[in-house]
Amino acid sequence: MPRSQRNDNFIDKSFTVMADLILKVMPTNRRAKEAFAYYRDGMSAQGDGEYAEALENYEEALKLEDDPNDKAFILYNMALVFTSNGDHDKAMELYNEALELNTRMPQVFNNMAVIHHHLGSIAEEQGDQDEADRRFDLAADFWTKAIRLAPNNYIEAQNWLKTTGRGTVDVYF
Repeated sequence: MPRSQRNDNFIDKSFTVMADLILKVMPTNRRAKEAFAYYRDGMSAQGDGEYAEALENYEEALKLEDDPNDKAFILYNMALVFTSNGDHDKAMELYNEALELNTRMPQVFNNMAVIHHHLGSIAEEQGDQDEADRRFDLAADFWTKAIRLAPNNYIEAQNWLKTTGRGTVDVYF
């Protein structure tokens, strides 16, 4: 049974009803509608912490989806799953694939920065300052890109860039 038919809370049911209505009236082909259904079920599974199920749905959506922007968002959500499971290499690979399809996703740059910052903090705790600095510099580069795309977002990152001296003045608006 599709996940959309199993949801038992009001919000999930409401989202499913709305998504089903959109699918019915959307002026698009059957394949795109099916891709959206898999994507929707993947998001629902991900929200419930059912990561294996979410990835299965996202994989199916990727096979069916033709639109590059939609594919980028599918890849982004897949990367979120891998990030939450601690597989940073796979997450970074998927984030890079998403950026190949859509270079204007500040959330991707932000999440890549978060991973590098996390790995930099680990390296710093382990006494590897060179690796920590390398990771922090990468985090700064990605946060700078995210902030340039969405200047009103990522306030904590902007503060980190300022306080660490890793940011440039032209980033802040």
